[in-house]
Amino acid sequence: MNARIKIATLSLLAALSVVFAPQVALAQDDALTAAPGSGEVFGEAPASAASGEIVASETTPPQAVGAYSPMAPTKNKGMPTDPNSGEPGAMAKSLTFQDQYSKDGEYALWMHNWFLLPVITAISLFVLGLLLYVVVRYSRRANPEPSRTTHNTWIEVVWTIVPAAILVVIAVPSLTLLARQYETPPEDAVTIKATGYQWYWGYSYPDHGEIEVISNMLSDADAIKNGEPPQLAVDNRMVVPAGVPLRIQTIGADVIHSFAIPSLWFKQDAVPGRLNEKLLTIEEPGVYYGQCSELCGTRHAYMPIAIEALPPEQFAAWVRSQGGTMPGEGTDEEAAAEEEAPVEEVTEVALAD
Repeated sequence: MNARIKIATLSLLAALSVVFAPQVALAQDDALTAAPGSGEVFGEAPASAASGEIVASETTPPQAVGAYSPMAPTKNKGMPTDPNSGEPGAMAKSLTFQDQYSKDGEYALWMHNWFLLPVITAISLFVLGLLLYVVVRYSRRANPEPSRTTHNTWIEVVWTIVPAAILVVIAVPSLTLLARQYETPPEDAVTIKATGYQWYWGYSYPDHGEIEVISNMLSDADAIKNGEPPQLAVDNRMVVPAGVPLRIQTIGADVIHSFAIPSLWFKQDAVPGRLNEKLLTIEEPGVYYGQCSELCGTRHAYMPIAIEALPPEQFAAWVRSQGGTMPGEGTDEEAAAEEEAPVEEVTEVALAD
């Protein structure tokens, strides 16, 4: 008897599922069609759309005002110059430093282009001229009887004092640049901790709700598709505010790495068990590329660095998109809650009375 009841119950459930299943499927299709931008199933393009035209509202979710969107890189900004690009001056540009987008980098580039390079060129030409003069003036044909003069006091004084004076002059901008590179970050600097792993980078933001980002290199195909340089593009960039002092901290999780971005004149070792710290201020918004510059293992060449410098308001939007908070936001909310708390207590007491 119990077996017959079970069979009858199962037959009834099967019949009900057959009757109502098409209606449930139609309801799900309607719900998905009515939710453009959900990333699942989208409705057809409106009749007003041209043939082949993609309607943004039906392919991407609507973004709130001030929402974060990844920045597209600017060609030849913050990245190496391709000598085979065919652009005028590309070969010469690839042989020197990248354009600089930090105060220290601008000073260092000025020192190289307008101070060290002229001094080195002048010395090289002077020495070359002396060699040519000696070859011609004191050859065997021009001077069959060689001179046996030794210990020319005047020459020895000159070639000792002049090089020393040149070194003293070069020391002034060199020590200035060295001191600037070791300037202590201010108390209100934004702190970002870069941790080197074998073989990728991790970025954490202790000032913004303990955000943590893991950054791995993109494949060449994905990098080219995004308009980025191959072997330098990453899936998750280090996002920072532009024009704001940054406190960049580096540490190694396994072996020694080196956090280096040539266009920002920034390089700092990441040593296991030791937290290094350095000031960096990026002058302009943009995407800046670098690489680990310490031989750290077999995949050393495949752990690039990409820094995305955003205007402060867009950086705040990125922080919120990562689930973090800007400094002071939590304090303001707590203060508002404390101000509202006494009012709620008084209301509860009055209702109780």
